[in-house]
Amino acid sequence: MVTTPLPSRRRRARRLLTGVLSTRVAALPADLALVAVRTALAWIFIWYGAGKLFGSFNGPGIHQTALFFSNTAHLHPGGFFAVLGGVIEFGGGISLILGLGARLAGLALFGDMVMAMITVTWVNGINSEKLAPGYELNMALGVLALVVVVFGAGRFSIDALAERRVAAVEKWPTI
Repeated sequence: MVTTPLPSRRRRARRLLTGVLSTRVAALPADLALVAVRTALAWIFIWYGAGKLFGSFNGPGIHQTALFFSNTAHLHPGGFFAVLGGVIEFGGGISLILGLGARLAGLALFGDMVMAMITVTWVNGINSEKLAPGYELNMALGVLALVVVVFGAGRFSIDALAERRVAAVEKWPTI
């Protein structure tokens, strides 16, 4: 039976502890986490936006959404806000999944969730015991959208590709 000397075990334990407690972010895991955040947000917002705009996924469609915005959210004109909300959610979701203009899309989606909290779900509290939902989902989605605003789309995005192309053009000699 071979035993590892004690100092080597301590070094491994220290390395493991350092890895667990580290506050530095490695590039690849951060970029993969951003892909996961963008994908989850994109799916949710495309789902809700398509439901508002087109009635997809058993959604209410634009007319019912406009009535809801007018009567429940007290946003007038309801049709304008129904289209605005649907375009922000559907278009923002597409933008996030592609990583194209992701910071702007994240900011718009954050604003969309803040408006949803202010106009509809805030009165129900964070975890409503009634049939109407609380604002917990709006808060979680809004904060995740802020992650994209702060960190950008990451290297696996059209934004990163465009950034690399712009940097390459800046290196070209001028005539």
